[in-house]
Amino acid sequence: MSARIPFLEASDVEALLTPTAAVDALRRALADGLRPETDHARIFEQLDGGEFLLMPAETATSTGIKVLTIAPDNPARGLARIQGLYVLFDSATLSPRALIDGPALTDIRTSAVSVAAIRDALERDSGTLDIVVFGAGPQARAHVRTVRAVLEGTRRVGSVTSVVRSPARVTTGTDFDAVLAAGSEEAAAATRAAGLILCTTTASTPLFDDEVVRDDAVVVAVGSHSPDARELPGALLGRSDVIVEEIGAALRECGDVVLAIDEGHLAADDLIPMGDLVRGDRGLLGERPVVFKSAGMSWEDLVLAQAIADADGRRE
Repeated sequence: MSARIPFLEASDVEALLTPTAAVDALRRALADGLRPETDHARIFEQLDGGEFLLMPAETATSTGIKVLTIAPDNPARGLARIQGLYVLFDSATLSPRALIDGPALTDIRTSAVSVAAIRDALERDSGTLDIVVFGAGPQARAHVRTVRAVLEGTRRVGSVTSVVRSPARVTTGTDFDAVLAAGSEEAAAATRAAGLILCTTTASTPLFDDEVVRDDAVVVAVGSHSPDARELPGALLGRSDVIVEEIGAALRECGDVVLAIDEGHLAADDLIPMGDLVRGDRGLLGERPVVFKSAGMSWEDLVLAQAIADADGRRE
C-alpha cells in the first residue's frame, strides 16, 4: 500500500455529494438489485469512555466500514458526542481507497434515505407541501433541505414549522418559517394541516395523537433506535402504508414498528421494504397515510461513500 489514501473531510462531503445525488444513488442501488436483507450486522462495543459503533458493509463494487465513537461526556469538554471515520475499500483487492468524515456522511445519509423511501409518495400530489418538523437539530434541518432539493421543479414546498420543547432556543430563517411549542394547540393545528411530518427527536413516547395526521399525509420517523422507544402512535401505523428499510431490521430495532405490532395495530406482513417500492415490486395502497420508519443500515453509508469517492476521483 504505497499510494496516499485521500481524506475527505466534512466540507468535501458537502461539495461532492448533493442531497439529490445522494437520494438518486440510494434508489439506483436498490433498483440495480442491492438487497438490504444481506447487510452485515452493526457492532456495538463498550469502552471506558463511551462506545464504539462499527458498521461494515459490501456491495459488488466496494467494501467499507464506518467506525464511530460515542462519548457522552464530550459536550461538556466542548467536543462532539459522536466522532469517527468511514474507511472505503476496493471490493476485489480490499485495498483502502478513501477515508471520509464519519459524522458528515451520517448527516447526509439519514435524510437521503428518508427521502429516497418517500419520494414516490411525495410526488403523487402536485399541490403545495406544508411541513411540520418535530425537532430542530441537524437532522431536522437536513431533512428539510433534502426534501426541498429533491422536490425542486416538481412540487412547491410551502410553510415549514418546527415543533420543540423550548421554542425560544430556535431561530427561524433558512430552514424554519415558524417555531411552536410541543403540546400547544398551535402545534397540533400545524400538524393537522401538514402534508409531511418529520420526526427527528429523542422521544421514547408518541409525539402526537393519531387523529391529527391527515389521511394523505406522509410521516417520517428517524429519532428512536431501540425496540422499546417510539415517536409515533401505534394506531397511526395501523392505518398507514408503512415503509421500512428492511423487515428484519425493523423488527429488531424500530420501536415504532415493534410496539405497534405488539398492540395489534400492525402485522409484519404489512411492512413494505423500500427496495420493493423502488423496484416496483410493491406499491402504495393510496387514500391513507404513508409512514417511513428508519433504522439506519450499513449498506446506505457504503453506497454514499462510494458515490463521494467516485466524485472525488472525477475532480482530480
